[in-house]
Amino acid sequence: MKIQHPLLVRAIGITGAWTVRRLVGTCPFHFRYADPTLNPEYARRTGQRYIYAFFHEVMLFPAYFWAWPEMQILISDHRDGELITQVVKRLGFGVVRGSTTRGGARALREMTSRVDRGHLCVTPDGPKGPRRHVHQGLAYLASRTGLPIVGVGMAFREPWRAKSWDRFAVPRPYRPAACVIPEAVHVPPDADRETIEACRQEVERRMQSCTLEAEAWVEQL
Repeated sequence: MKIQHPLLVRAIGITGAWTVRRLVGTCPFHFRYADPTLNPEYARRTGQRYIYAFFHEVMLFPAYFWAWPEMQILISDHRDGELITQVVKRLGFGVVRGSTTRGGARALREMTSRVDRGHLCVTPDGPKGPRRHVHQGLAYLASRTGLPIVGVGMAFREPWRAKSWDRFAVPRPYRPAACVIPEAVHVPPDADRETIEACRQEVERRMQSCTLEAEAWVEQL
């Protein structure tokens, strides 16, 4: 059943934000950086800007840890997008509606216009997958904005998993969470289709590798 009533949508947003803070906030967070200057908190202080990419299934990790107005996150126009929007706005994110595959042209214009406001955040396998796949729209966005792509790998230890295309992860209370951040990928401003595809593949390779590393690491914590 599709939820449409504005009051119900608002209530879900309030409840969802409260739940994320209470549940995810119990997790001890661990980070590993290939370059410490890629830490969003460091970049936030120094004025450097990036496009941070993370897979759809671990959205609750940055939704708790990186929920600042300077983080402009792309939320799809998919029917569940409004519910997610209501939650992440209350957590503190700036929100752009659209995706790398749906509403892409409008979303690209809006994201480009927000470059001066801070970091851009994208789930490059959303809104419908395939799981852990990076769509070309991410590399194209980087080419248009001039921002490097930091594709991260995140994991929770033994999370609950939804029976959805992305196997959405809900962390168990007090279980550790890990994030592995590789070097940034720079996409040339004049990139042609072949260059865009090569950059897409490199971002996907790094994100998948870092995700596996984060999953292995979190089991040792």
